[in-house]
Amino acid sequence: MNLDALQLNMDPLWPALGLILSAMLVMTVDIFNRGNRNALLRKLMPWVALVGVLVTGVITWSLIGKQVVEFQNAAILDRFAVGLDFVVLTALALGILLSVNYIPRVNKQEGEYYALLLLVGAGMMLMGAAIDLIVLFLALEIFSLGLYILSGLNRHDKYSSEAAMKYFLLGAFASAFLVYGSALIYGATGSTQFDAIATIVSGGKADSTLLYGGIALLLVGLGFKVSLVPFHAWTPDVYQGAPTPVTAFMSVGTKAAAFAAFYRVFLVALPSEQAVWGNALAVLAVLTMTLGNLVALRQSSLKRLLAYSGIAHAGYILVGLAAGTPSGAEGALFYLISYAFMNMGVFAVIILLEKAGESDALDKRAHGLASRQPWLAAALAIFLFSLAGMPPFAGFFGKFYVFSAAVQGGLSWLAAIAMLNSAIGAFYYLSLIVSMYFRPATDESAVAAPIALPLRAGLVAAVLFTLLFGLLPGLWIDFLNGAAGAVQVAVK
Repeated sequence: MNLDALQLNMDPLWPALGLILSAMLVMTVDIFNRGNRNALLRKLMPWVALVGVLVTGVITWSLIGKQVVEFQNAAILDRFAVGLDFVVLTALALGILLSVNYIPRVNKQEGEYYALLLLVGAGMMLMGAAIDLIVLFLALEIFSLGLYILSGLNRHDKYSSEAAMKYFLLGAFASAFLVYGSALIYGATGSTQFDAIATIVSGGKADSTLLYGGIALLLVGLGFKVSLVPFHAWTPDVYQGAPTPVTAFMSVGTKAAAFAAFYRVFLVALPSEQAVWGNALAVLAVLTMTLGNLVALRQSSLKRLLAYSGIAHAGYILVGLAAGTPSGAEGALFYLISYAFMNMGVFAVIILLEKAGESDALDKRAHGLASRQPWLAAALAIFLFSLAGMPPFAGFFGKFYVFSAAVQGGLSWLAAIAMLNSAIGAFYYLSLIVSMYFRPATDESAVAAPIALPLRAGLVAAVLFTLLFGLLPGLWIDFLNGAAGAVQVAVK
């Protein structure tokens, strides 16, 4: 048998395999900690997981600049995939640091938690590399099943159980839509591989009825994972009910994986149908960012505010996708890495406020925070300025690149609506900053909680990179140089 003809190049799979092997190592350590009798091993597990993420990062870094290769026409290694891997690894590393002191308070099964977290990350990475509809579905299910379990990790909290159940039931429907959509596209083209689909569709040989039905169903399935309106109903309840580190990781990782799938499916498999799906995505982007921002204005819970804020940010990223240009892919990757640091930084602050005994009400959390915990307030202000898109923070350039891609793609009207929505979003972000610095505290009994070293490290890293990517956006852009080209080559 000629192995070369089978294209058994493992490079596209090494990042995901690195996380899978790390998860197996965590489970091995957990085996020797039966009944949580060994305190040393219990404390060691998050660091084993973190080392696994760092080692996977080194493996991924070694793949930069390598020739674009495929594994059996099912997965691809290019700059886009590598960029997505780094977004997921960033979310994983910060999620682990946020979990070290939090998870033992809600669940004693720490080994299972960190193993699931790593396996979820592996599924997200595989989804970004998938160039086959079957592999795409398998990757989606790998990380979705793990997230269903992680959302209900706090079994003593009824809201956590409710979040897991809602996420599971609605996620199952979304998966069904994705499967049916894939089946229709297969029926229209006779293939599940993206390059073959692109060739058949561009040649006019596809069954239009089945093809357009498949595109519509794929939009529903992927739109659920990204929290696009009107498929967003699960997001606020899951964000509020899931353990905070899980919510933080899910808010970034799920978006990164699902948007990577969006770009692969539409820019690689269906570029010739951009006139059809581009208009649909433009409408969804307007609905998503508008509803997300308007409903966020009315929230009294910080977690629910971040949920609707996350919906709005999904709309912003979708603006770049609707343009259907390679620059939109590059802009989305910059947006996602920026969003990883600033959004998970906000959740790190929430964890610290929870430790201080403060409730989930906005007035309890925000009013007078600067007088009680000035450094914490300063960090939160940086993240909020960045989420609002204020220069010179990373969030400003994330929006700039995505909106510019829309203008270049002939969707100036969509970029204008996005900028208007960004101004609405800035209102509730800046309102929180005003509450922290210019309003008296409503609960003076809350004292500053000591910041554990892992959480402090995660918070400092989030602040530094939010500032770094804002002051020197070229660092990430230079790294991504070629990502758009890789997508362009795939389209051709």
